[in-house]
Amino acid sequence: MKTVTLIVLAVLLSPNSARAAGDVANGHMIARLWCANCHVISDDGEGKDIGPPLPMVAREAPGHLRSFLTGPHPPMPNFNLSREEIDDVVAYLHSLAGR
Repeated sequence: MKTVTLIVLAVLLSPNSARAAGDVANGHMIARLWCANCHVISDDGEGKDIGPPLPMVAREAPGHLRSFLTGPHPPMPNFNLSREEIDDVVAYLHSLAGR
């Protein structure tokens, strides 16, 4: 039973499963709405340069994106994204990391 639980958790938390579960285009739209006020959100420089650029974050911390978006992370506002929105943003960030 413990082995099955660990396997299920590994599949659910793997970057490949997150990539398949989210909508990249919707994730980009959410990033434009919420993230671009402080972050460069794409490799073409879209957004503001107050916080770290999202392409850099995506490349340096690909395994931590979902957990970061799930909970509060001061000094950033808490957006209370739905699970689907988090999936979409994570899918978008993974698409940036692959470039």
